[in-house]
Amino acid sequence: MIIEPPWSADEHDRALDRLAARENFPVAARLLPARHRAGLRAVYGFARLVDDIGDEAPPEQRAKLLGLVDDDLDRVFAGRTPNLPQLRRLAGTVHARRLPQEPFRDLVRANRQDQVVHRYETFADVAGYCALSAAPVGRIVLHLFRAHRPALAAASDDVCTALQLIEHCQDAGEDYRSGRIYLPGEDLRRFGCAEEDLARAVTPTRLRGVLALEAGRAAELLDRGAAPLLAELTGWARFAVAGYVAGGRAALAGLARGRYDVLARPPRPRRAELVARWARAAGRGKAR
Repeated sequence: MIIEPPWSADEHDRALDRLAARENFPVAARLLPARHRAGLRAVYGFARLVDDIGDEAPPEQRAKLLGLVDDDLDRVFAGRTPNLPQLRRLAGTVHARRLPQEPFRDLVRANRQDQVVHRYETFADVAGYCALSAAPVGRIVLHLFRAHRPALAAASDDVCTALQLIEHCQDAGEDYRSGRIYLPGEDLRRFGCAEEDLARAVTPTRLRGVLALEAGRAAELLDRGAAPLLAELTGWARFAVAGYVAGGRAALAGLARGRYDVLARPPRPRRAELVARWARAAGRGKAR
């Protein structure tokens, strides 16, 4: 695991753009003004660092490395200079936007949980994990745009949980190869699935039923959260959040179009479809 990236700031930004393009969080959108784009990239860079430690570092080193991140968060929020480059980049955004520390701590907690919890029995258990692994990102985004309010935070939690559930569906095979299953155990049994179904070359019909169920739950959460967010937010905050919503809806359409065969060829949203959905979600409001 390389914590100090061997690339320039511009190369780092381009790498984050490529990563975001493969996910359902288009946070590095180049259409946003530089002041917003820089903050989003700093947050996204932190999230990628923590995820990479939790997924790619040697297993025996992950707890120690996550501890280094926690130590650097202590430095950031105490006004001291952090050691890690991603945290130094984040520090300016934290102080300029007065971001709270709890969402960042939750992202670290989620990756600590990943080291010891590899299966989830119920959908409520999976949603509880998403509260640590996904919802904090949305809350940070609201703070970045100075739009954080309790009602909008709850709606953002729904949207981010939906996006995480969609990624669990898209990446079910990859997650299984990494030793983790984020599909609820009770749902797998309900459809007659064995864990080994996730290792097949083509997704069995019974497993597609589970994926369709989880995607349906994600769609409900996405719609429930998107309505108040897009109704209340204005300007660039609305534009950015509309991108998340559009990414989720395009990904759901991709799953359905591929008949939930995520093992043979993981379906991804079509770029043109995402852009069209983004434009519709953003509406006609003038950004400012």
